[in-house]
Amino acid sequence: MSGEVKLVGFLCNWCSYAGADMAGTARMKQPANLRVVRLPCTGRVNPLLVLKAFKSGADGVLVSGCHPGDCHYNEGNYYARRRLELLARMLPVYGIEPERFRYTWVSAAEGARWAQVVAEFTAQVESLGRLDSAAALPEQIFEGRPADE
Repeated sequence: MSGEVKLVGFLCNWCSYAGADMAGTARMKQPANLRVVRLPCTGRVNPLLVLKAFKSGADGVLVSGCHPGDCHYNEGNYYARRRLELLARMLPVYGIEPERFRYTWVSAAEGARWAQVVAEFTAQVESLGRLDSAAALPEQIFEGRPADE
């Protein structure tokens, strides 16, 4: 069990969390090593939250929300997409392989898609193994100070 990867998922309450719930109630096979954080909207996901998950020991982070155009809060997933795309490009700067991070869209009616996304992401992170370098993320990025201070 100590070699098992640890995954964190930030899920939109209205779509992806409901899709994950549907997969669970339908007893679809899915990995059990994903810890879910339920959010009102993926638009609330600050990239620092993702980095904090890595620093705290996550080997992979998944963010999932409503499909573009279907956001309960109108444009939250568009804001998330912009922020998360930039974050994905920055991960190598912090020594984190971009394959350890994924954002996706899963609706409340897509339980099977949720199970597939989680299985694929888990397999991808397992192929990379455990992440050691995230603990070296500089504290300054979490404190809002430049790294050279």
